[in-house]
Amino acid sequence: MTEQAKVPAIRFAGFTDPWEQRKFSEIVDVCSGRDYKHLDEGPIPVYGTGGYMTSVSEALSHNRDAIGIGRKGTIDKPYLLKAPFWTVDTLFYAIPKSDINLEFALCSFLNVDWKSKDESTGLPSLSKESINETVLSVPNVVEQNHLGNFFADLDRLITLHQRKYDKLVVFKKSMLEKMFPKDGESVPEIRFAGFTDPWEQRKLGDYVVVSTAKNADGRFNKEDVLSVSGEYGIVNQIAFQGRSFAGSSVLNYGIVNTGDIVYTKSPLNSNPYGIIKVNKGIPGIVSTLYAVYRPQDNVHTNFIQVYFEQHERMNNYMHPLVNKGAKNDMKVTAENALKGVVTFPSREEQVIISEFFDRLDSLITLHQRKLELLQNIKKSLLDKMFV
Repeated sequence: MTEQAKVPAIRFAGFTDPWEQRKFSEIVDVCSGRDYKHLDEGPIPVYGTGGYMTSVSEALSHNRDAIGIGRKGTIDKPYLLKAPFWTVDTLFYAIPKSDINLEFALCSFLNVDWKSKDESTGLPSLSKESINETVLSVPNVVEQNHLGNFFADLDRLITLHQRKYDKLVVFKKSMLEKMFPKDGESVPEIRFAGFTDPWEQRKLGDYVVVSTAKNADGRFNKEDVLSVSGEYGIVNQIAFQGRSFAGSSVLNYGIVNTGDIVYTKSPLNSNPYGIIKVNKGIPGIVSTLYAVYRPQDNVHTNFIQVYFEQHERMNNYMHPLVNKGAKNDMKVTAENALKGVVTFPSREEQVIISEFFDRLDSLITLHQRKLELLQNIKKSLLDKMFV
């Protein structure tokens, strides 16, 4: 390795010495976790490969912070452990030597491809030996401290945005419950001022109708095929997934205009009966795996999506509508999906509720993008500020 290769691409001013090659055994003491089930409940946190598990009465490390890294299972997600703590037997804890900055050690662990050191053909496994023998480059302790403090500040900023994002997601979940009537009730717990009329129970088919528009004339092609994502809504298939999954012909595909509602008739993640989304983008087409609905004048189209966004409400609505006699088939036909009863307010109230959740979604997306940007910045700097 050349002298030039022993320095990082980005460096704090005033540091010019080359970094030294050392093994992890020279910068940390790797210790084994142990079973905690014989311990009483207490104030000491217990950690596993996935993070915090419970609290007990004793500690493995009383006053020395460390880096947790998986022995089995998740072996590529090292994280900081603040003393006092206990770790289970699937999680090593690596205590930095006296001349090694804790945050610098954490960054060094984050910069290693631990999956490449997997020693098992089944559940991923990591040994003390493979950790100890791994080579890294280390600067003097002053430069370590600069790096450690810098990344500690960056982590605090990331944590701040993560908490803001998490709080908004929890707030939205709460509002999806409180701004809609509970089963058997006709008014919600929280309501915008000026609205007093009870919400009305009617069949969904009174608000939307099945669209029969097909791509028979071929004006749409594979580049116009849409997909439905639980997180992102209706998206262009090629732009979102990198390729088209359409068949040789898309002439029988259903046309989806802006404002139309698309129902996925197939199970999706935690939604055994699929999801409902509104097309807020440009027109396109969807395969016969989807049902397309056209909203009527008595409904604000975005309100339909907000109403069914709560998974439990969606699943409770669709469950009675499953095809009778359909063995192990959770699908609901396009027509049957409109036969259930919904509880909706006036269109004016629908609009205000929809606008509230649109603004909330925009705020959540903003914080999510800030969080992703900071995470990407950290990833890039870990690469450029370390050898």
